Amino acid sequence: MRYEEIRKLDEAYYMNTFGARTPVAFSEGKGIHLYTEEGVCYTDFMAGIAVTALGHSHPKFVSRLKEQVGKLLHTSSLYYIENQARLAEKIVKCSAADRVFFANSGAEANEGAIKLAKIYHYKKSNPEKSEIITLVNSFHGRTLATVAATGQEKYQKPYRPLTPGFSHVPLGDFDALTSAVTDNTAAIMLELVQGESGVHPAEIEYIKAIRKLCDDKEILFIVDEVQTGMGRTGKLFAYEHYGIEPDIFTLAKALGGGVPIGAVCAKQFVADAFSPGDHGTTFGGNPLATCAGCAVFDILEEEKLVENSAEVGAYMKEKLSALSTEFPVISEVRGMGLMIGVEFAEPIAKDVQAKLLEKKYLVGAVGTTVLRLVPPLVLSKNDVDEFITVLKECLI
Repeated sequence: MRYEEIRKLDEAYYMNTFGARTPVAFSEGKGIHLYTEEGVCYTDFMAGIAVTALGHSHPKFVSRLKEQVGKLLHTSSLYYIENQARLAEKIVKCSAADRVFFANSGAEANEGAIKLAKIYHYKKSNPEKSEIITLVNSFHGRTLATVAATGQEKYQKPYRPLTPGFSHVPLGDFDALTSAVTDNTAAIMLELVQGESGVHPAEIEYIKAIRKLCDDKEILFIVDEVQTGMGRTGKLFAYEHYGIEPDIFTLAKALGGGVPIGAVCAKQFVADAFSPGDHGTTFGGNPLATCAGCAVFDILEEEKLVENSAEVGAYMKEKLSALSTEFPVISEVRGMGLMIGVEFAEPIAKDVQAKLLEKKYLVGAVGTTVLRLVPPLVLSKNDVDEFITVLKECLI
């Protein structure tokens, strides 16, 4: 189907939650490239918003999914599921978690983490400990609870009154955080790199101080790894950069390589708070989604893609930073691994994004001053060099 036909169908029948989309539709992909029905090739530096970590149509990934589709898609969690058990084992064996629960998305995973924190204190006979502190400019999802957790007014305003029990403090302001803590604080929940607000990494000492505060006050520390997990930052999980372990962390996006899946991962003492009937899901952890997750883990390891994220990400940051001497409009380059934000001193981000699109490059823009780059983890240094050349042309 041609682009114009797709656009007309969309405008006639789809709820207008995305407004005017980028004027292109893709019919297939390979590696870091996407192709339209007409055969036009685009280079993908967004990876479906940090989802397609293996690139598009990775042959080993496709083969595993094809095999699973031919065998079994769904049984429900009324029965034991081999892939579900295997994927839970993979996560536990390489992380701080002891137990895993599978959901269908990042928002659902964060909902599960919030519920687990609340029920943990409830079952310790502390039901008043039900409040959760998150950060200003955070993003935790679009359900009613995760919208309340998200520290951005633009996402919250239409849905007031919000789910109660959430407060927000600025990233990096430890005094504000400690002032927000009360006897009713159940958990502190944060992203170690805030992606949706422009790629803002937290400082190591700040995170270590939060870990100690949580230990001292019997507060659970929840890390939202929906976007940062699965190698995006150059480590399998972003918390590894900080020398701490969360009590609960969440995964989604790259975990399924494009197949919807989310995960709540927790220490045993917290996970024990969920008893049969306290939480559940129909589709979560189904054979197909967990097959995808197992395949992602295996391919990341076999092809050393986490290491590649660290190496190529550092190379891209270096090349982008070097551009600032030639183009002073670049005021800062920040991020970890292949999660990079380019800050401009002037409101030109959307113009640069549009110029890159004309040159068949897909990137993100946060507001008017930040380009967001989250390419597939299969990116090479040569791919970076080609991007830098094109970016220069867009900045002249």
